[in-house]
Amino acid sequence: MTEYFCDMHIHIGGTRSGKPVKITASRQMTLTSILEEASERKGMDVIGIIDAHSPEVQEELIDLIKSGVALEHRDGGILYKETMLILGCEVEIKEEARGEAHFLVYMPYLREMQSFTGWLSARCKNVTLSSQRIRTSLNELQSYVEQAGGLVIPAHIFTPHKGLYGSCTDSMAEVLDSAKIWAVELGLSANTQMADQLSELANKTFLTNSDAHSLGKIGREYQSIRMKERSYKEWEKAIQRESGRGVSVNYGLQPQLGKYHQTACHSCQSLLPADALGRCPECGHKQIVRGVAARIEELADVPLGTHPVHRPPYVEQVPLEFIPGVGPKLLQKLYDAFGTQMNVLHRVSRNELAVVAGEKIADWIDKARCGRLSVQAGGAGTYGRIVED
Repeated sequence: MTEYFCDMHIHIGGTRSGKPVKITASRQMTLTSILEEASERKGMDVIGIIDAHSPEVQEELIDLIKSGVALEHRDGGILYKETMLILGCEVEIKEEARGEAHFLVYMPYLREMQSFTGWLSARCKNVTLSSQRIRTSLNELQSYVEQAGGLVIPAHIFTPHKGLYGSCTDSMAEVLDSAKIWAVELGLSANTQMADQLSELANKTFLTNSDAHSLGKIGREYQSIRMKERSYKEWEKAIQRESGRGVSVNYGLQPQLGKYHQTACHSCQSLLPADALGRCPECGHKQIVRGVAARIEELADVPLGTHPVHRPPYVEQVPLEFIPGVGPKLLQKLYDAFGTQMNVLHRVSRNELAVVAGEKIADWIDKARCGRLSVQAGGAGTYGRIVED
């Protein structure tokens, strides 16, 4: 078995011809630029492209394969340089009398993703765009994906903005066949300690992904996954924790850095008590966004600190981009010296960092590796931030 760094939720902002895919993502996020960034700068072994359903994205991928730059693996997935691409798609579903929620769909081969595109096109307004609302039920989605040999994974499950628990339901079992859900994505504002307070998640694999909308955010959350090799089938077996495969470590943000960790006012961004209702006491605005911490506390039915035996460690690791003083120029110096972000965060000594970045930045990066930096919590769509002690 080998350990692989994996970030399974990365969005495409636009096609190579300049057409939008994920409206809120950078247009620099083309398929090829993402593959280059993940392989050459971030050092990601496996990535999930969550917009591989878009026809122009598929055309670009076909051209990469025909030119020999990319190679489709016999067991699913597509290899580009040092990175394996798993084909994914994010969809939005609104069950009757419930809020909408986002779900990640992964397919083993390009032909299955192309067929899924056809299925989607009959159920949404614009199949070229990301995260489209589709006219179907969760059970119908699960049935189609299962027959196609893919996986459905609920996305950023606790966020008030279109998360399964944050927006749609109090219980997964109320809206879908939970026995066919092998994993859930925690989102940036929650960690393992928080999520394991829900008993119905005890048998699920936890994924920590970046949900990147820009090249710099690739790898801000990821996991180390134990597999025999990099392929879709091996990744699926790891998700199902089969024969020694599985997630070995979740590397995630300190939840306070997430945009929705604490209850806050949508207008003035004031952090508010968890049970705050009505208008903001600071500015009078009527939209208070309930934080992930408050939502989990509301749903919790397991004591804090209780974990199933299969649960791996969760390392609260601060990404380089969050560290004060680490701007584009210093990042490039670090990449020039050490190759990739994974090398900087996992393999390079503090003393080696100091030679390139200076003593203070080296200390900050060293603390960032294990979550020992002080954080001011985020909420209502605004990220938290690192503060000096």
